[in-house]
Amino acid sequence: MKKVTVDFFKKAKIEGKKLSMLTAYDYSTAKLLDSAGVDALLVGDSLGMVMLGYDTTLQVTVDDIIHHTKAVTKGVKRSLVVADMPFLSYHVNIEDSIRNAGRLIQEGNAEAVKLEGGREIEDKIKAIINAQIPVMGHLGLTPQSINALGGFKVQGRNEHEAKKIIDDALRLEDAGVFAIVLECIPEELAKIITEKISIPTIGIGAGKECDGQILVTQDMLNMFGDFKPKFVKQYANIGDLIIDGVKNYIVEVQNKNFPEKIHTFKIDEKTLEKLY
Repeated sequence: MKKVTVDFFKKAKIEGKKLSMLTAYDYSTAKLLDSAGVDALLVGDSLGMVMLGYDTTLQVTVDDIIHHTKAVTKGVKRSLVVADMPFLSYHVNIEDSIRNAGRLIQEGNAEAVKLEGGREIEDKIKAIINAQIPVMGHLGLTPQSINALGGFKVQGRNEHEAKKIIDDALRLEDAGVFAIVLECIPEELAKIITEKISIPTIGIGAGKECDGQILVTQDMLNMFGDFKPKFVKQYANIGDLIIDGVKNYIVEVQNKNFPEKIHTFKIDEKTLEKLY
C-alpha cells in the first residue's frame, strides 16, 4: 500500500485521475475511510459544527485541530492527512502563522495544512511553504469569512467575484500550494479555474469538472442531521441505522434480553459457594 503524498496529487492532475477526499475527526472513522481507499483526509475546522456542536467554525482553535489530527493520523496508513488552520491562526503576523502551521505538523502529525483565502494571505502561504510545510488552498465560499460574506452563499456568480477567484487561484498556484479546494462556486467557473492552473482543484459544491471532490463524511453518510447542503449526496443512511440499533439495545436491556449467556463470564462453583 503506497502512501499518498502531495506529489501523488500533482501526478493525478497530469494523468487525469480524479482525487477523492473526505473529512475525518477521530481514529476509528479515519481507519475505516483509509481502509476504503480514500486519497486524502481533511481534519477540517468543520469539526466545530459536526463534533463540538458550534453554529460556525469560528470557535475552533489550533489546539482543537491538533487534538483531532493526532487521533486521525493514528488510524491512517495510506491517505494524505491535511489539517485545517482555524480562524485567527494565520490572520496574524507571519511568524505566528508559521508557528501555528508547524504545530499542526509537529504535534498533530499532519502532512499538510489548508488555509482559506487568496491574495490577502499570499504572504503567509509563501512563508509557510518556505518553512517546508505543504499547503492546500481554499477559495470560493470560505466559512471562516462567513460574517464578512453575509452567510453561506454561492460565490463567483458575478463578473467581479468570478475574476477575483480566478486571479486568486493563479496567485495561489504561483505561491506554491499543491492543490486548491473550490467551495460553492458555479460549475462553469470551477471548470475555467481547473483548466487554467496546473495543480489539482478539489470541489465541494463546485461541479464535476474539478480534479477531485471532498465532502464532510457525516454529511455523505447522513450522520449529521442538523443541515444538508444542496451539494451533498448521501451514500448511506448511517444515522438511521445508529438510531435503530440504539433503540433495539434499549428494548433488550429493559426486557432483560441483553446480555445473554454468551456475553457473560462464569466463576468456579466451589469459589462461588464460599462467597455466600
